[in-house]
Order: sequence, then C-alpha cells, then structure tokens
Amino acid sequence: MKFRKERKAPSFFPKLIAVAVLSAYAAGASAIEPFTVRDIRVEGIQRTEAGTVFNYLPVRVGDLFNDEKAAAAIKALYATGFFKDVRIEAEGDVLVVAVEERPAIASVDFTGTKEFEKDKLRKALKDLGLGESRILDKSLVDRAEQELKRQYLSRGLYGVKITTTVTPIERNRVNVTFAVDEGEVARIRQIKIIGGQAFKEDELLDQLKMSTPGWFTWYSKSDQYSRQKLAGDIEGLRSFYLNRGYLEMQVDSTQVSISPDKKDIFITINLTEGKKYKITNIKLEGEMLGREQELSALVSLKAGDAYSGERMTESTKKISERMGVFGYAFANVNAVPAINRDKAEVAFTIFVDPGKRVYVRNINIGGNDRTRDSVIRREFRQLESAWYDGDKIRLSRDRLGRLGYFTDTTVDTVEVPGVPDQVDLDVKVTEKPTGAIMVGAGFSSAEKLVLTGSINQANAFGTGNNIGINLNTSRVFRTIGLSYTNPYFTEDGVSRTFDLFYRTSRPPIYLRTINYEVVTQGAAVNFGIPFTELDRVFLGVGYEDTTVTTFAGTSPQRYTDFVRDNDGPASGIGSARTAAIPLTAAWQRDQRDSALIPSRGRYRRASLELSPAGSSQYYRGTYQDQAFWPVTSGITFALNGEFNYGGGLGGDAYPIFKNFFAGGIGSVRGFGPGTLNVSGTRTDAGNFRLPIGGSARLIANAEIQLPFPGTGVDRSLRWFTFLDGGQVWNPNDAEPIRLTDLRYSTGIGISWISPVGPLKLSLAYPINAKLGDYVQRFQFQLGTGF
Repeated sequence: MKFRKERKAPSFFPKLIAVAVLSAYAAGASAIEPFTVRDIRVEGIQRTEAGTVFNYLPVRVGDLFNDEKAAAAIKALYATGFFKDVRIEAEGDVLVVAVEERPAIASVDFTGTKEFEKDKLRKALKDLGLGESRILDKSLVDRAEQELKRQYLSRGLYGVKITTTVTPIERNRVNVTFAVDEGEVARIRQIKIIGGQAFKEDELLDQLKMSTPGWFTWYSKSDQYSRQKLAGDIEGLRSFYLNRGYLEMQVDSTQVSISPDKKDIFITINLTEGKKYKITNIKLEGEMLGREQELSALVSLKAGDAYSGERMTESTKKISERMGVFGYAFANVNAVPAINRDKAEVAFTIFVDPGKRVYVRNINIGGNDRTRDSVIRREFRQLESAWYDGDKIRLSRDRLGRLGYFTDTTVDTVEVPGVPDQVDLDVKVTEKPTGAIMVGAGFSSAEKLVLTGSINQANAFGTGNNIGINLNTSRVFRTIGLSYTNPYFTEDGVSRTFDLFYRTSRPPIYLRTINYEVVTQGAAVNFGIPFTELDRVFLGVGYEDTTVTTFAGTSPQRYTDFVRDNDGPASGIGSARTAAIPLTAAWQRDQRDSALIPSRGRYRRASLELSPAGSSQYYRGTYQDQAFWPVTSGITFALNGEFNYGGGLGGDAYPIFKNFFAGGIGSVRGFGPGTLNVSGTRTDAGNFRLPIGGSARLIANAEIQLPFPGTGVDRSLRWFTFLDGGQVWNPNDAEPIRLTDLRYSTGIGISWISPVGPLKLSLAYPINAKLGDYVQRFQFQLGTGF
C-alpha cells in the first residue's frame, strides 16, 4: 500500500495517506514527499485512551513524516494487540490515526464441567491472559481450549468434547463460553508385561501404581492412565529388578491403545530382564581422611550378595552423610561397576571425594509467623561460624519436630556464592495451630453421646511456653485444672511446670443404681533436667487432698471399705479425707523424629510416684515404650506398650482413687473409657461390670498408619488399622495377673492434624468381650496421642 502526500487547493478535503497493511511495505512502498506533522488526531477508540495511542506512536508533532515513519507507526500499533485494523490518513498537515479496537472480554464461563471447579478454571485461564477485561485474542482462546482438553485427558476423560463460543455484546465486548461434554472416564482394562521370566506377571503388576478397576479405584483413580503415571511405574519396575540383581534390565517399549469408544485403555510393557548379577568385590578409593575401615563398615552389600540398587544407594548415602559429620557437606560418593557379562558378576569401586571442608555462615529461619526465632534457635545443636556437622543438623531438625509446634520442618544446605568453604542453613517450618480445643466423645446405646474437653495453649504467644486449662463438665469425671510449663526455665534447658487441679469422680451414667464421689484437689511443681540430647530426668513434689464419699445401698464395697479404714464412719457410709505428699521421679528418652506425627524412632518413659508422708502412703510406677518404623515413604508401623503397678506403704492400703484404668482411645479401643477390670462385680444396670480400675495395668497397641487415598505422603491426614490389648487387675487383693484376662480389639480409624488439634476417630470390634464388659465401638477424641 502506498503512502503519499498531495498539495491541494484550500478546500482541505482529506486525502488518504495510508491503509495499514504491513505486508505492503515489505513488498516495497513508493516514496512520498515528506511533510512536517502539525497535529495528530486519533479516531475510532472506545476503551483505549488517546494517550496510550500517542505513547506507542513513533511520530510526534513537529516530526518529519515519511513512508518509514508510517510503516513504523502501523507496526507499533498492531504490536499492542489492542487493534484489529489501523489506518493512517492526513488532513493537510494533520496526521489522523483511525483504529478499530479488538473486543474486550466481558465474562468467561463454563458449562458441563464436573471434574474441575469453575473458579479454578477461570483463574488458570486468567493466568494465560484470557480473563475478564482482557482484550480478546483468538489465538489465546484456541490455546485455552487445547489446554483444557489436555487437562481432561490427564484425568482419563478421552471422550471430552469442548465447544468454544464467542458472543458479541454491547460496547464492543464479548462473552466467551466453553461448553464441555466430559463424556465417560476411560478405565485401564488391561495391563500386560511381556518379557518377564524370573517373576510371575502378577508379582510384576503389583509393583505398578496403575491398575485395572477394583474396590477402591473409584477414589485412588489408579485405574486412570496418564503419561506421568506410566513413567513412574516404569521406574518402579526398573527398581524392582535392580534390587534383585538384574543390573541390566531394560524396558524396551510401551504401547498404549484406546478402544474406539474411548472408554477402555490397554497398556503393554515390553522388557528384557537380562542376567542376575552377583557381587564379587567392593572396594573404596579416594580421600577417606584415614577412615577407610569406618567407611567400609557402612557398605551393607558384601561379596557373594546379589546386586541391589537400593542397598548400594543406601550405602553411598551413609558414606556421604558420615563425611558430612566432619564438615564435608558436599562429599561426592559414586559407585562404579565393572561388569563381567560372561560370568554374570560385577565388582564395584566406590570413589570418595570429600570436596572442600565447609563451615556454617548463617542459619536462616522462615515460616515462623508466630514462633519466635529464639525458640527455634535454642533447639539447634549446629552453631553458626562452626564446622558443618551433618549429625548435629539432623539432631536439630528432629528436636524441632519433637516440640510439637510444627507439622513439617526442613533444613536445606545452601552454598554461599563466591565462597567455597561456607554454607548457609535455610530452616523452613510449617506452623500448626498450637491453641487446641480438645474434645473427646463416645457413642453407645446406653449413654448415647458422651463429651469431654479441655483447652490448651502450647507455644503461648510464640514463647514456647505451655498454658493449659482443663475443663471437664461431665457427671463422671469433672475436672478443673491449670498448668504452666516453661521448657527453658534455665538457659541449660531445665523445664519447670506448675499444676493446680480440682477433680470429681463419679460412676458412669449407665450404672444407674451405683453412687459414690471422689473429690481431689491439689498442686504440684515439676522440673525436667536434660542429661543428654535424648534423655531427660523429671523431679517433682506435690500436695493432694482427697475426700471419698459413699452412700447407703448404692456404693461399691471397696469404696465403703476405704471410708471405714481411713477414719470414716464404722459403717463405711459417709466421708473419709486423706492427704498425701507425692514425690515424683521420671526418666524419658525421646528418639522420635516428631512428637506430633512420628514416622521413625523410639520413645521410652519410666516414672515413680512415692508418697512417704501424710495419711495416705503409697507408691505407683509406670513404664511406657513406643517404637515407630517407616515401612515406605508414607506407611508407618507403630507399637506401644505400657505397664503400671501400685501398692501401699507402711501398712497402708493402696488408695482406690489412685487406681489405673483401661478402655477407650489411648488404651483398648472398642471398650468404654476406663471400664475394663477383672474383679468388678456386675450390677443389675445392664449387667455391666463396675469400672473401679485396679492397681496394675497392662496395655499393648499395634498400628499400621497409612496415607489417606489421594493425599500422597501427607502425614497430617492418615488412616490406620490397629490391634489393641489390655486389662487392669488388683494384685493387692490377691488377684493374680493373668494374660488370659486380656481384652483385645481390632478396627480401623482416621487421624488428622486439624486446626483445633490432633483428631482421632476409631471404629473397633472387640474380639473377646465378656459378659459385664461395656462395649463402645465408635469413639473419637481431639488431642490424643498414640
């Protein structure tokens, strides 16, 4: 297209200078006689400001206008994407820019979408540039349609059909609508593995996360195909073979086909197993800091073993971590094979390059919106300006996890740019709500819904201190308690705890013909003294005042005997008051990686409570042992065991209000809280055994904790299966402790680190409930541990 300027008579009728088609210039526009621009006028704009056009124009008033300036002006305005047509005209020495704007998007809507939320789709398209108030770009609409279709294909909806409609409305705007026909989800109907000889096909299929439809695939969606899933499963197959000696196993090809109706998917994996290799020799070479024997002991594979990729990786990782203890944070440890294919043997040389020794410059803390930096830093055993120590860093991370303030803690080692012998530690924590409203509940046909509760503020105001208010307004166990703990009462980590309490205990509601009351009030102070990084000893003293009240015709014999034997009425009907000064001593070793959601480690605690003075003299001891093993990255096997025993001192009988109880979450699920015992006589209120507890208790629990389907390895929401066992006895009354008296239960449950505290729900089946046992199948509790 040509651009020209003609001299005219004074009529000043406008003449066309140019019609903007940039390709005309590429073909070669004829030269025009330049002229000086006296004024610039913009026509055709509706939403765009004139100033915006002026900003993009490479021409200004007073400039000399020619064909090069015209081409540049058209190109610049088209490049903005605001206009679909641009024309440049002249009226005398006035430059007229005539534009036709592209329409703006008034709304973006979806119909027929069930697999995705509309708001999330709108946000995703807006990130692409397609959203309300944006300029319509047909290429972006096409791209959005293809991206939306790709997302549906990733969900197994291969029959999806998407129709895009652009509807013009007033003021040069349009509505963009994506009409989606999702169709049916395509399911994996068949997976075949060809080439496997050493293992049965079913065993190989078990290694895949993808599967054909089953009982739970509606939730896990493992019967839906995606390229990412297939790639992950191929790696899983390769690892399976490598861990069993097949060093050269190869996946030759994969074929994925879909049925004509796009409802069924068929997958074929072709592989070559190769030979099974045995290890003939493993040696270490490189700079080992004179610790060759120590590092060699970390290699779990030996000559004669079948090769295992997992064990070899584990061995090199241990060597690398061991080098990190001496300050070599970036030690490079590589295992290089020498393969003898004729004999199916392999020898390994593990090369150790420690790199440069480094020290920690700064420890940077992030994610702690509430918790003070000092609370986190005081748990760190790796110090700034000290040599890097991998063991101390791991210990510091575990100590943070055991605080119970965070759901996740990571420590990353970052090189300092330009300084090869320095690193920074970036500590990232994910805080959990530390103010917890703890609620417990159970359901039974006799009591219906039973509720208990307390309020606890751990990490109060981000200081790491703990303030607790325990309130329980139930008729059975009424409690008012206040506690305050400062875990760093001294700079050395000695903790101090104050307790004030007032407790009232009565028989459960379902025992309508039984009545008694035990009221205990008192106070205690306790100090925790750290002896090692894992061990802590607790010493404390307290005062307790207890009143037991019985009623004629409704109080159990043991309660009336206690009243009579403690200066109460000779009939045993009335009240008796006792006082005790309990001294407490305890030892605790905590090796868990987290106090809240442990996946590995062990926790042990032994305690003794001794009251040598006062009108009630007794002792009671406790030993508890917990262990956690990671089965996989998301599955944990946990065990808990606890034994308790108490007795009287100086000829005093063991006080009945110090009895141990079993039943419910925390002991034996499926039985009512505190209702298990051997010797309690049955009553006519439903033929239930009296829940009087005992002076000896044994509890055992086993759990398999698994990630909730669809949450990956997220440990904050898990489900579990369990097996519980336990019972209480009264050996002080010549009642023998017999394991045959144990009650067992099994079941399933869900645990969740909720915004108001740890939540646990369980549905239990009592395996050997006896006549007189109080069964409570469904139970839940907020604020529970194991």
